Amino acid sequence: MSQTRQLHLGAILEGVGTDQNSWRDPALPGDASINIDWYIENARKAEASLFDLVFIVDSPYITPDTAPHFLNRLEPLTLLSALATHTSRIGLVGTLTTSYWEPYNVARQFGSLDHISRGRAGWNVVTTGLEGAARNYGREDHFDHAERYDRALEFVRVVQGLWDSYEDDAFPRDKAGGVFLDKAKLHKLNHKGKFFRVDGPLALQRSAQGQPVIFQAGDSDAGRNLGAQIAEGTFASAQDIESGQQYYADLKSRAAALGRNPDHIVVLPGLFPTLADTDEEAQRLHAAHEEALSLDKLLVQLGRAFNYHDFRQYDPDAPFPDLTGVTLNSYKGHAEKIIRVAREKGYTLREAAWHLGRWKSPFIGGPETVADEIERWFIGRAADGFNLRVTNPRDFQIFRERVVPILQKRGLFRTRYEADTLRGHLGIPVPENRYAAPLAEAAE
Repeated sequence: MSQTRQLHLGAILEGVGTDQNSWRDPALPGDASINIDWYIENARKAEASLFDLVFIVDSPYITPDTAPHFLNRLEPLTLLSALATHTSRIGLVGTLTTSYWEPYNVARQFGSLDHISRGRAGWNVVTTGLEGAARNYGREDHFDHAERYDRALEFVRVVQGLWDSYEDDAFPRDKAGGVFLDKAKLHKLNHKGKFFRVDGPLALQRSAQGQPVIFQAGDSDAGRNLGAQIAEGTFASAQDIESGQQYYADLKSRAAALGRNPDHIVVLPGLFPTLADTDEEAQRLHAAHEEALSLDKLLVQLGRAFNYHDFRQYDPDAPFPDLTGVTLNSYKGHAEKIIRVAREKGYTLREAAWHLGRWKSPFIGGPETVADEIERWFIGRAADGFNLRVTNPRDFQIFRERVVPILQKRGLFRTRYEADTLRGHLGIPVPENRYAAPLAEAAE
């Protein structure tokens, strides 16, 4: 069947995994999260299957109880620069915080990645949830939640302004005439804001896609507002189609209210399938995975939303504890949801850990069943595509070799790359240079 919309697929390269037990898979290298060969191999496999992008997650704070992948992993920009030289078409997206970096550095780094990859870079903008990160960057206290988002908006606008320092034809490189730069087409930013003062210009011209693609993943009200303002793609956390549809409609309506084209924001929920030859076998595999979960580790994961608050101190069979006084300045949207749902459902702590401390996936079954569910979310406007978790070699192989062809046969997913840049893959327009655009309009 022909679709006017095209499904998009990303691959989250998670190494040894962010759940409890993926690292124990005999087929997965124990050092996958720091093994460049593992990343290159899987990025190439994703590219061979025509994925839009690979995505590298990050966080600047860990504890001994942190998930295996986060305990020992490569820095995203360094890693993606290496992947750029081993791939040719797939997008390269990495996480970087606006709370503990400076706009000029970020503009240089992602701008450089965009050139190295010839227009395939994307920046996942985060404000950093974990309060402990502050003490890794010379601060006693984390930025307040509202301040983090105000800072992030200004940060991104400064970076985008720096990316426009040169108009696209600023470098004639006229060797005979001795003119390397048309100085009239170099622009200082001269930004003086609430959080940043940045003069510019950036010593780097625009890339083949104009600017790197901006992604964002916040789910609090402030996070959704920021996404509506800046995002060209969002990594949504919906675990069922109803919440996916709510997020999708809400984010796009917020963007439209700001005068943006909502079709220029690509919504990509996480996709964590359990795949097998048959639905029955997949359900057995899923049940075995569930049985292997440790309550102690589920409590740790539950606490992560509260800056790793230690839920192990409470009686697991008592009612969900009163968290008055416990910080909500970490992953605020997630923490508030945990408290709200636990109270509404009357959960004990054990029940809250089981229901809210793990990822619940509706994508369990054989290839046809998983493809059906993907199509249901896509047609039902719960997603524009998905970000597939890549850690288990078997699931990734089945998805590439059996699910993707089904999606292609149904006309949902591309059968060849039609673009060379990440913006081209996602159907997002190249942004006009802010300095050249007014001049072009005046000339008309």
